[in-house]
Parts: sequence; structure tokens; C-alpha cells
Amino acid sequence: MSATPATSREWHLVARPQGWPKPEDFALREAPVAEPAEGQILVRNIHLSVDPYMRGRMNDVKSYIPPFQLDQPMDGGAVGEVIASRAEGFAPGDHVLHGLGWREYAVVDAARAAKVDPGVAPLSAYLGVLGMPGMTAYAGLLEVASFKEGDVVFVSGAAGAVGSLVGQIAGLKGAARVIGSAGSDEKVKVLLDEYGFDAAFNYKKGPVAEQLKEAAPDGIDVYFDNVGGEHLEAALGSLNLKGRVTICGMIAQYNATEPTPGPRNMVNILAKRLRVQGMIVSDHEALRPQFVQEVGGWIRSGELTYRETVVHGIEHVGDAFLGLLRGENTGKMIVTLGD
Repeated sequence: MSATPATSREWHLVARPQGWPKPEDFALREAPVAEPAEGQILVRNIHLSVDPYMRGRMNDVKSYIPPFQLDQPMDGGAVGEVIASRAEGFAPGDHVLHGLGWREYAVVDAARAAKVDPGVAPLSAYLGVLGMPGMTAYAGLLEVASFKEGDVVFVSGAAGAVGSLVGQIAGLKGAARVIGSAGSDEKVKVLLDEYGFDAAFNYKKGPVAEQLKEAAPDGIDVYFDNVGGEHLEAALGSLNLKGRVTICGMIAQYNATEPTPGPRNMVNILAKRLRVQGMIVSDHEALRPQFVQEVGGWIRSGELTYRETVVHGIEHVGDAFLGLLRGENTGKMIVTLGD
């Protein structure tokens, strides 16, 4: 257990990025640590999550989640240790998952915190494979894309926290073939050798449509989209009749300063009777018990594996986020502040 500190460091958004975020768009500032009120807990954060969706929250636009406010602390997934509690069911020494990351200490409403057990899985796993990315992969493939045994599945951004799990879950559920794209030869090797993809390619080495056609000469049935842009256009060309697309992310255009052109072959949606559906993971909470039971079992049995890219220190949260946007991570990007 830790003593209550007088101050905490936290990251603020100080300018709305135009195009790619820059280090000067963020500031690490010191703030006093408040005592928890009734129904609240004080948490020392141990692991912080940075995720692609956070880029959208840096724009002052209406969306499914409110934008970050200028000169206010940013937030995101975090796992930490309770060091003070005024909430029934939480005691100092407990470990919790909550949404007030990007800072060292957080006063959290107990209703918005969930206990996690470091004896079941490493604490960082609750931000990745057993957290939001894992749930996104599970729900996005099985519920949104209506995956069925024998499907041929293509995943873009396949070496990331979500994509790497989509491919493995598809394989465990009986996919006929799993194909992934990634941004380096090293990541392609990870997809093939560690995650068990049947085929993978480096999208920087040639047109995506050509490489996908070579990897899936008989077409694909499911496309799990983390990238958008050229990848989506290629997938629309390769999808078979009544194929399904889960739109999970479009990282290729998150930092665009001008409107990006849509796929030029959207007529395929009509001609092939495709189903293209966007997803937000919070819409699928009813699946969580099934997700925890099944994915937890695969982790314990060794059938499902995962990677983390770990950055150390509160000083480097901004660097970790920018690195994530540049594709410097394999698996989940985690910032570790302590034990």
C-alpha cells in the first residue's frame, strides 16, 4: 500500500492537433490530490492505456464520446491500487480497472471502478486482452460480423491490440483461413509465427488489393477493419457474396487535414449484398461474461497469446500515444508507472 501524496502529475491537452499530434499539443502538469468523498476511492495508477480512439477525442466535434477539454486532464483506461476508500466493497490494497488514466493518482467514483485480480492475470492484461481491446475483438468478430465456422477472415492492423486477437479468435472458432496485414516484415513474422495467421503481408510493400488477392484467391467472407482507406477498398473488392464487414477503426484517416476519398468500389456493397456495420464496444456489454469466460480459458490453456509494448514512466505517456499512431507497437501499448 502507498501513502497518500500531496500532488499528482497529469497530462493535459493544451492545443487541438491539426493533422498529426505534436508533443507541444500536450503538457504534463502537477495538481493537488483530493481526498475521496463518500462513494469514491483514491487510486494509485500502475498501468495506463493509450488507444487510437483517443485521437478523435482531441478534436472538438460531436461523437459517441465527448471530446477532451483543453487545459483539463485527459482520461482513458487505467489499472491501479486503491490507497484510500470511502466506498463500500473497496479497501486499500484492492486493484481496480477504471477510466481516469493519463495521471498518477485518480479519485474515482466507485460505481465506475471494477475490481480485478492480479492472481488471475497480470494487471496490464485488463487493459488489453481481457479489457476493451479484447472485448472489441470478440464482439466485433462474433456478434457484429456474424462469424461462422468456415469463413475466410481478413484483418487489417492485425499486429495491434485488437487485430491480433481477432485473428486468433477466428482461428480458434474454426475459420477456413485467416489473413492479416501489418506495416513491417517483423510484424508479419509475428502474425505467422506467434498468432497462427494462415497468411500475412506488409501493406507498405505493394498495393493492398493485389496482396490480398494473392493471399485469398477465392475471396474473403469477413473483413475486420481497423484501418479504412485503401484497405477497405481492397476488401470490398475481395469480399464474397453476402460478406460482412466490421468497421472498428480507420486509423489511416485519423490525422488527415482534408476530407479523405471513400472507396471507389462501393457498388460492391450493392452487387454482392454486403453488410457493412460500424461498432462501438460499449454497445456489447451483454457479451462480457461470455467473453471473460471463453477468452480467459484460452489464455490459461495457452491457445491464445498476446503481446504488449511497454513504455515506462508518466513522463512518456504522450510519447507512447504518438508512437501508437505511428504503428510502433506490437500488441497493446501500455504505459507502466509502477509495480
